[in-house]
This record gives sequence, C-alpha cells and structure tokens, in this order.
Amino acid sequence: MISRAGLVSQLRPRPEVLVLAEEELAQARVGIVMSDSIDDPTLQTLRVLRSRGVPALVLVVTQVDDAGLVAAVENGVAGLVRRAEANADRLVGVIHAAAAGDGSVPPDLLGRLLQQVGALQRNVLGPRGISFSGLADREVEVLRLVAEGLDTAEIAAKLSYSQRTIKNVLHDVTSRLHLRNRSHAVAYALRNGLI
Repeated sequence: MISRAGLVSQLRPRPEVLVLAEEELAQARVGIVMSDSIDDPTLQTLRVLRSRGVPALVLVVTQVDDAGLVAAVENGVAGLVRRAEANADRLVGVIHAAAAGDGSVPPDLLGRLLQQVGALQRNVLGPRGISFSGLADREVEVLRLVAEGLDTAEIAAKLSYSQRTIKNVLHDVTSRLHLRNRSHAVAYALRNGLI
C-alpha cells in the first residue's frame, strides 16, 4: 500500500505535476488527501482545503463504503483512487482530470454512486415533486411559459391556476435561487438546461 512518503516519491519525478509543500497551499490547483477510510477527520481535512481555496480535490483511500463515497463527493472530491491502485500513472491521470474540472472515480464506485443518486431521486426528491435542479415540475412549467413571453394572467389561465399562485411560484423560485427577477429566473433555467 502507498504511504504519504510513497505518494510524494512517485509524483515528485513526474514532470507533468509539481508537488508543493503544505505552506504553498495557496498555489495548489489540486489537493491530495490520503486516508484509510472516509471518516470525520478526512472530511474535515477536505473542508479545510476547500475553505482555503484549493479548487480540486483528489482522495487516495484504502476502503470506501457507500456513505463515505457520497460524503466525499459532497465535500468536493473530484477524483478518487484506491490506495492499492495508486501508481504514478494512475495518480497523474486523476490529478490532471481534477485540474481540468473532470471527475475520476473507479467504475465500480461510479456505479454505486449512480445507484445512490437514483435512489435519492426516486425515494426522496421525486415523491416531493422535486428534481435535482431544485425545481418542481410546476416551477419549470411556469418558467417555460414566462420564457415564451406569457404574462401572469396568461400563464394562470393556461395552467388553470390563480394569478396569485403564479406570482407565488415565481417569487419562491427567485427567492430560493437568489435570483433578481423573472428574466433572471428564465436565464438561470435556460443556462442549466431546465427549459
């Protein structure tokens, strides 16, 4: 199994990466955290790195359970490598992917993560009428009609709601997503592929 010293010794001779000392953290484009498991101290280290402005994180870990995998992603991990698979080529590939804004997770872990996401949508969000966009179907429909140029009265008539309901939907969306007005809400929905 790779140790911290082993990690550094594998990466230092590689010209495609620059290993920085801890005091040079502000210059880092990718932070690497090593741990036996994804426990509270590991998650705290990830949070500290994010708070100090490290743009991408890679986690080298011995064992990963489903809860730890989700927690790692929630805390900004873009790349994950099992310690047993942490050779120089694999590490450099994951570091480059993270620096480019891409994710890199072993296929079996990606499958488990996708199952977790699907279960979340089916069991938690879906029954509440919410999607991963954070918008309910009704909110998406109202924004689509605003984007088509309909005013409040026309949207209310088309959807068989009161004008007050339409105004409330638009107010809820703009408030929750910290948007300035209807136009900003439509722009947000368009940029994020919601309408």
